[in-house]
Amino acid sequence: MSLRDRLRDLEDDRGYDLYEKFGILSNPFPASHQTTGNPRHTDVKDIDAEDRVVEFFHDNTSQVVVIEGTQGVGKTNFLNHFENEVNAALRDRDGYYVVRYLVDPEENFDGTTRCLIEELGKGHLDDLVGRLKKKQSYIGHARSHDMRTALRSIVKSNDQETKQLMMEWLMGLRLLKLHREALGVQFRLDTVESRTAALKDLAKVSGEAGVLKGIFLLLDEIEKHGDGALGIRAVMRYLQSLRAMIDALPRRLFLMIAVTPDALRRYSEFYPALRSRLQYRLELKSLTSAKAARKLAKFYLDQAREDAGKRIGDVEDRPHILSSNEVDDCFETLERLAQKSGSEGVAQRDFLHQLHQQAEAKLK
Repeated sequence: MSLRDRLRDLEDDRGYDLYEKFGILSNPFPASHQTTGNPRHTDVKDIDAEDRVVEFFHDNTSQVVVIEGTQGVGKTNFLNHFENEVNAALRDRDGYYVVRYLVDPEENFDGTTRCLIEELGKGHLDDLVGRLKKKQSYIGHARSHDMRTALRSIVKSNDQETKQLMMEWLMGLRLLKLHREALGVQFRLDTVESRTAALKDLAKVSGEAGVLKGIFLLLDEIEKHGDGALGIRAVMRYLQSLRAMIDALPRRLFLMIAVTPDALRRYSEFYPALRSRLQYRLELKSLTSAKAARKLAKFYLDQAREDAGKRIGDVEDRPHILSSNEVDDCFETLERLAQKSGSEGVAQRDFLHQLHQQAEAKLK
């Protein structure tokens, strides 16, 4: 028997045993390193975020939503769920783009702007050229002479090679003779400011032409910029670029930022001009009561049983892999540790990881 067959048989046997004993197919609780693919226990914060999306759809005025919370309270889980919900809502709607970007310490905003351009991609240029062929006057909404010239060039040629050169120019790559001849551009977009201005022009023309209705940009872990890996000047440049992008796109941008309270406070001190752009905040808090902890644990247990029921059939009444008393004991232990360290409440990630460990011990 091959290793593949042995592993498959092991998974089948384990899944069957779990189903027979507990009505589940796998450990219902995520480990701390498992940051994606986890279900979300929604609450009023999710409704608030959805309300902002509805408002965004109503008038296309740009929105900035800050998801604020200490490490481990579920900011990434919130963004993952929000991304899935928005993608599902946009399935039958053209002209919307969802961009998820996990921030790494970097000296400028290059990664984010390039990610936006790449997400729009040549497919967007195809749609835009189709509209501009019918009405080239939309090009006049671009402020930059180079942008207007480049757009007229891709409309005239309407070939994939020229559109690829356009993408390279937008991302600030080296400007070669080939780009100058095909696009008619004179200047390389070699600064964050010039690329932001180009993105603004492209968004304005695309919006007026009706091929761009909205961009959802989700930025996770921007506190990494203040963790000491970069100097204050580099952090300032990043924050200035973030503000410039918000100001450059007063319409058709829905920006959601996940950040810790400490980082948000530091950034406001470093760069007070950004503070007014980050006024709408949704605060995620740690677990502060056994009741809330039980509710969260029950959600994951019920979700696991629901998944098993969909794959195998109705789940009969079986005991949960962890009892209510075991869940309470787990929370109380972590709460005492949190109090000793001066923390307020128990982080959801720590609580779920400990439940995962206890459940795994029973599974073995």
